[in-house]
Amino acid sequence: MNKNLCAISGAFALASTFFTAVPALADGEVNIYSYRQPFLIQPLLDAFTEKTGIKTNVVFSSKGLGQRIAAEGENSPADVMMTVDIGRLDGAKDLGIAAPIESSVVSENIPAEFRDPDGLWVGLTSRARIIYASKDRVDETAITYEDLADPKWKGRICTRSGQHDYTIGLIASMIANDGEEATEKWLEAVRDNLARKPAGNDRAQVKSIYAGECDIALGNTYYMGKMETNDKEPEQKEWAASVRIIFPNAEDRGSHVNLSGVVLMKHAPNKDNALKLIEFLTSHDAQEIYAETNFEYPVTPGVAVSDRVKAWGTLKPDSLPLSDVAKYRKAASEMVDRVRFDDGPAT
Repeated sequence: MNKNLCAISGAFALASTFFTAVPALADGEVNIYSYRQPFLIQPLLDAFTEKTGIKTNVVFSSKGLGQRIAAEGENSPADVMMTVDIGRLDGAKDLGIAAPIESSVVSENIPAEFRDPDGLWVGLTSRARIIYASKDRVDETAITYEDLADPKWKGRICTRSGQHDYTIGLIASMIANDGEEATEKWLEAVRDNLARKPAGNDRAQVKSIYAGECDIALGNTYYMGKMETNDKEPEQKEWAASVRIIFPNAEDRGSHVNLSGVVLMKHAPNKDNALKLIEFLTSHDAQEIYAETNFEYPVTPGVAVSDRVKAWGTLKPDSLPLSDVAKYRKAASEMVDRVRFDDGPAT
């Protein structure tokens, strides 16, 4: 066995301790490998089981699922992979683990711009990468992504790691819109406007604004809804109340959006049940659950956003196809390292 294969095998042996085993083949079941946190998708899966009688088995991990499925090969128990970010959806194609989703139901439910041209993935929801702004310390009501490079924001911006999928997606969209040279200068300027080294998740950025560590931050829209309704950790309601949402570039190209989506696995042992699940997830009923429970933007025409999401303002999404954005992800990742973004402001 060569060195690289040994390393991969060792990594999967270690990672396996974090996964729940699922049966390879069972009548009336479907096996889901999910990058989406269980609490986000459980209401949908409960509704699916109630409607169809098909039991769902979920394996969750924040990373490495696509590689695991590729390593499992024909013996993989995975029927579908649920994920966020166009990079991971396209990544399933690159890994050779995806199968065409051949369903007239899905084609009728989801517009073509939210489906892979080759049918190898389908989008389920969208979310915008927006700006959280302190209600007390930020007077601006309109801010573009480009504005984040303005020296007036020096020491006032918080964000998560530059190598996180959400950040890479935004930087890739900047490259697609403004070009690589301009984006690199922009990223260096944003780095030097940071209040601290990039750290934490999107909710942590809002907490930092609440604590006075920064005045604006980048985050996904749906986290606001999760914080505003968090009864288990009521302090998050206070964080959310300290900020307002600004949709960047609302007056020109629109805000960067990304997708959550689903991929049918090439070696799915329960393919018929997997297709039933995918069809359900694209249905009007499921899209309403996404809208009301997860505070995401439905992609099925005719399904309205929740009243809470509507109260944040009107989203004008960047019309640039996500497939055009995805091809710049590698360049975006390399740029993050090149400018040492995660080291924080240059001294």
